[in-house]
Amino acid sequence: MYQFKDVNDCVVRITFDQNEFVEDPKHVWVICRYLDKWLLTNHSIRGLEFPGGKLEKGESVLDAAKREVWEETGAEIESLFYIGQYEVLDGTSSFVKAIFFADIGSIERKSDYMETKGPILLDLLPETIKADASFSFVMQDEVLPLTLKQIAKMDLI
Repeated sequence: MYQFKDVNDCVVRITFDQNEFVEDPKHVWVICRYLDKWLLTNHSIRGLEFPGGKLEKGESVLDAAKREVWEETGAEIESLFYIGQYEVLDGTSSFVKAIFFADIGSIERKSDYMETKGPILLDLLPETIKADASFSFVMQDEVLPLTLKQIAKMDLI
């Protein structure tokens, strides 16, 4: 398990073991690849980030991952892999996100992408995400680099 503080000074703990946290994940975050490109969404407030969000009542984390990717990008997931989970503690409350990696089969243009401006495809993720204001704070802590290392270790990219 790794632990650090994020850009909002919250304690973040990330693990690549399943069910290490007492609390079940109530959020999902999905690292997506489509035709050898990174598929992100452009959140209307936060900026560029991988799709994700809260589980709806009675929804599994797998179903939430598929729904969030569809809603925010118009993408259909071809293959979905569990990677790990992370917990964010802000001093008074906490939440856990399940992390997935998705191979995308297709992207459909939609008229509504919920709270986002739709899909963004990038050939490479910049080395300087932390210094790039176009990226969401969600992308600017250690969760993304640690997750990318785990995805590579699992031979998914």
